[in-house]
Amino acid sequence: MKRPIPYTVVREDADIVAVDKAAGIAVLADRWDDSKERLDELLNAAYAKAIDAAPEAAPPLPFPHRVFVVHRIDRDTSGLVVFAKNADAHRALSAAFESRKVDKTYLAVVHGNPAWRETECDLPLRPDGDREHRTVIDKANGKRARTAFRLLGSYGHLSIVEAKPETGRTHQIRVHLAALGHAIVADPLYGDGRPVKLSAFKRGWRGDPFEERPILSRLGLHAAKLSLPLFKPADREFGPYELKAELPRDIAALIAQLEKSAGEDFDLSGYR
Repeated sequence: MKRPIPYTVVREDADIVAVDKAAGIAVLADRWDDSKERLDELLNAAYAKAIDAAPEAAPPLPFPHRVFVVHRIDRDTSGLVVFAKNADAHRALSAAFESRKVDKTYLAVVHGNPAWRETECDLPLRPDGDREHRTVIDKANGKRARTAFRLLGSYGHLSIVEAKPETGRTHQIRVHLAALGHAIVADPLYGDGRPVKLSAFKRGWRGDPFEERPILSRLGLHAAKLSLPLFKPADREFGPYELKAELPRDIAALIAQLEKSAGEDFDLSGYR
């Protein structure tokens, strides 16, 4: 059986290709294990195949020999990743991310019921801070990190939270939410790692506990939106971009069950 491609192209032009990646695939080489499938290599292979099939292809969508990595999201996080298709775009996009001119929005499924409607976390972070290579809170030696959070809905012991990281530290959202007492579900590093099952929150559930399959069995974090500014490298310009990745099937299914159980819709108008 042919394995499905683990990404969908959301936007492509002569300068960028933005994809909605599935959970479970790394954006580029993992520093601890570079033997696994990588998103950048899959894109490069797809473009190589396109070049072989249509060597005469011309702009506005030229096929690059390789894509340029601009930023990354965790292997087990789904959602938006942007690659540059030429050196000018790579320099401009990289500078925008480094100077925090890119507006990033994530959606997270977390444990517990936050007492806040909106809050911020600015605990400084240090990557690779313990034996498990986790990012740790380090007020003395950590780098500045700030994330704004907004509660979108709750039911039982689960909540849906919007996260907008101002900085881009490794595992920033995951660590900040855990520090607030609301670790992301199925997070093996900063939470209990357990998958979410319907029986855990649906009243009157009567299924077979030995046959029940999880609704969400991977990290409950999705990179939902990216807003990139107008770029003017050399004597041309490109952008701005407003990018959106639809909710993946597993997170959407869990939210639907939570809303059904709560008897109300959550504040997700910008995500559906």
